[in-house]
Amino acid sequence: MAENKVKYDVIIIGAGMAGSFAAKEFCDAGIKTLLLERGRDVQHNVDYPTTNMNPWEFKYKGDLPYALKKEMPIQTKCYACREDAAHFFVKDTDHPYVQDKPFDWLRGYQVGGKSIMWARQTQRWSDFDFEGPARDGYAVDWPIRYKDLAPWYDKVEHFIGVSGNKDGLDMLPDGDFLKAWDLNCVEDHFKEKVKENYKDRHVIYARCAHLTEVREIHKQQGRTLCQSRNLCQRGCPFGGYFNTNSTLIPWAKRSGNLTLRPHSVVESIVFDEKLGKATSVNIVDANTKESLSFEAKVIFVCGATINSNILLLNSKSDRFPNGLGNDSGVLGKYVAFHNYNARISAKYEGFLDKVSESRKPTSAYLPRFRNLRKQETDFLRGYAATFGGSRGTYGNSDGFGTDLLQNLMETSKLADHWSVGSQMMGETIPKESNFVSLDSVEKDQWGVPLVHINVDYDENDAKMEQDFIEQYTDMFEKAGFTDIQAQTNTRAPGNDIHEMGGVRMGKDAKTSILNGWNQMHAVPNVFVTDGSCMTSVSTQNPSITFMAMSARAANYAIEQMKKGEL
Repeated sequence: MAENKVKYDVIIIGAGMAGSFAAKEFCDAGIKTLLLERGRDVQHNVDYPTTNMNPWEFKYKGDLPYALKKEMPIQTKCYACREDAAHFFVKDTDHPYVQDKPFDWLRGYQVGGKSIMWARQTQRWSDFDFEGPARDGYAVDWPIRYKDLAPWYDKVEHFIGVSGNKDGLDMLPDGDFLKAWDLNCVEDHFKEKVKENYKDRHVIYARCAHLTEVREIHKQQGRTLCQSRNLCQRGCPFGGYFNTNSTLIPWAKRSGNLTLRPHSVVESIVFDEKLGKATSVNIVDANTKESLSFEAKVIFVCGATINSNILLLNSKSDRFPNGLGNDSGVLGKYVAFHNYNARISAKYEGFLDKVSESRKPTSAYLPRFRNLRKQETDFLRGYAATFGGSRGTYGNSDGFGTDLLQNLMETSKLADHWSVGSQMMGETIPKESNFVSLDSVEKDQWGVPLVHINVDYDENDAKMEQDFIEQYTDMFEKAGFTDIQAQTNTRAPGNDIHEMGGVRMGKDAKTSILNGWNQMHAVPNVFVTDGSCMTSVSTQNPSITFMAMSARAANYAIEQMKKGEL
């Protein structure tokens, strides 16, 4: 490793949501921070090449050419990886990994990470989620509860902008919300029918990271109102939705305390046995393959779940022969994810005098209602679900050019029914048998060992899927929906893009890697605040929780640095 170490106060690994929020907090506090990103730089409104393109301007009409699909067989399974956004996804041929069991590892290697292409759902976790493992004995008890994160949820929501309603639900706490879009007439109908027939179930507006109002903080960021274009995966020229590129990175840069270094593949973290702490990180320049090293007092690992596991497993020393901080032996284990396997659709023949006239970038949402206050089923935990209703048009699409246009205009009619649908997001149980490990021989082009991913569904997931279908069929019938079609599919784990765990938090250093401040039990100046830190996975989208944890951990580290403890 080249001996050209440059010293910083803090090094943060990964410029996605978690890493960039931590960077903002450190830079606001006047702390010199190095933010390392393995991918290229993506600057807001500079590197969004398709953001203002019209449908007819795309060479492949939104699809991808066969040659590119061959290079991206896994990434193209993602709904957002199409012609307008494929450049924000990795080429699988350049970034191989070993699937001991099928796993769709969806990745965006650039400044901003997947925050450019994310679905923007921002539902807080509650104590039902943090208390789950303690109640049913699976995984280990979380070292924190909702009250520990509540003020940090407030901070994140205020900064990024979250649209939502005050719903007053204990399983889905309210937050610092901007005004909400309206549900459409069919979504409102379903909401009323569920309220009429069930005391424990709720249909609400799904909270999302979009600006429906522009507060002073958003003006300072240079953002304006969401235009409901629903082209978010391209990068938004208005900054109407939150991504790291339009908010956190520019904010941190303006402080003068941030050094952003893209094209930096972090190979390992160096532990000094005499000092009893981590002292530096070793990187490989992604373009030149040059080896470099950077020193810091504090290191934050935010490279996204699997990459953070790879990095820590690869950070070996005499003190930690099985990976940095891995005294407990659980590093890389107890990986979990969200189960999206079940869905249901139907028709509704009411409101045929109405049609949706505008788009909203979210849907209705049903928070978890299973196994909340007691264990009531033969499976553990529960599921949440989306709900949406739409009414399309149909017509004669024969011909080309002016003939096609004329045919469509003359025959275009509203569909004779509304289409409705829901998709589950189930909580899988962290298990020791779901793990990642490093290959002992094969390495990638930067010299980092290839990762083996051994993650799968189990009987609990199958039972949960069946319950979802039964319960939502009943709800759809009570709402007067017809032609109900339910199905489970065979999407591989990872396709949910919500893998978590492997570097879990816990109260006991014998069974976890991190304490309640996302700080390594065995290496106190190393923090992990991305999805890998999660002890369990709940049923809510996790990104806002990653950011809240990052803000909380960063401010704890700042206080410890001021005291001379770090």
